[in-house]
Amino acid sequence: MSSIAKSRIPVTVLTGYLGSGKTTLLNRILSHKDRARVAVIVNEFGELGIDGQLVVQADEQILEMNNGCICCTVRGDLIRIIGDLMRRPDKFDHLLIETTGLADPSPVIQSFLTDELMHSQTQLDAIITVVDAKHVWEHFDSNEVQEQIAFADVLLINKTDLVTPEQLATLERRVRQMNAFATIHCAQNCEISLDSVLGIRAFDLKNVLAIDPKLLDDVAHEHDRSIRSLAIVNRGNVSSRKLTSWLAQLVQANGRDIFRIKGILNVDDEERRFVFQAVHMLLDGRPGRPWKAGEARKNELVFIGRNLDERRLREEFHACLT
Repeated sequence: MSSIAKSRIPVTVLTGYLGSGKTTLLNRILSHKDRARVAVIVNEFGELGIDGQLVVQADEQILEMNNGCICCTVRGDLIRIIGDLMRRPDKFDHLLIETTGLADPSPVIQSFLTDELMHSQTQLDAIITVVDAKHVWEHFDSNEVQEQIAFADVLLINKTDLVTPEQLATLERRVRQMNAFATIHCAQNCEISLDSVLGIRAFDLKNVLAIDPKLLDDVAHEHDRSIRSLAIVNRGNVSSRKLTSWLAQLVQANGRDIFRIKGILNVDDEERRFVFQAVHMLLDGRPGRPWKAGEARKNELVFIGRNLDERRLREEFHACLT
């Protein structure tokens, strides 16, 4: 049995609510020189995949799963993709799965335990949950946040530089009340040792079944139907001045309802694409990878939240084009 276990590919599941820092952590792992060969599956809630373009470009096999959540609508796709990966001749040493910010980890765990192929060829190493120290309180009562925290083997409390020591201590106490087993780390920008997240063999089925005795039953996961995703894609040159003004006004007026914005834009016809992200009222933008010669410069934006006025958002973004 021990030789069989050694031949199984370890799997790390990265979860956490929208904008917590999952892709930042994934990039830190992939940028580390001394790590194992890794295959990556990135799952996104909407029909447009942005996160796959934000992942560090390396030799890894990076696969995207869009237009559905890994814990329900595209769960069958996860099993199929992993089956395809396992049949490839260019083997990898570790599988990383980045879930959507709205994923419940329990159906993902269930897939690895109940599907015959996945159970025989893979082994869950750890469920890593990234917690946004600044914004998690706004969603603490949601089922998704509570499930992500409860099922974690490792809790990475991120963005600690945005809160006071007292607020951080309160958050640590609260998550510890929800999960008595997980190892807790605190960090800025997901700066954490690889030894704390990869190859740690932290997953324990007994702990998981203590949280959810019906985990192995096939029960469908339901999302909050008031949350939706909206994608905008077009070509053109975006004015940095107009974009900055519009985004500032947008998050000021609608920040509570806009949980997440991600964008890759052609701003001022610069040589590099402009990458920006927002979590509620917190905006961050910076130059990304250079545009390739002859590449069509597309502007791609994704909004996730409640009460999204699609027509207005499209019109206001179009007004930012020169």
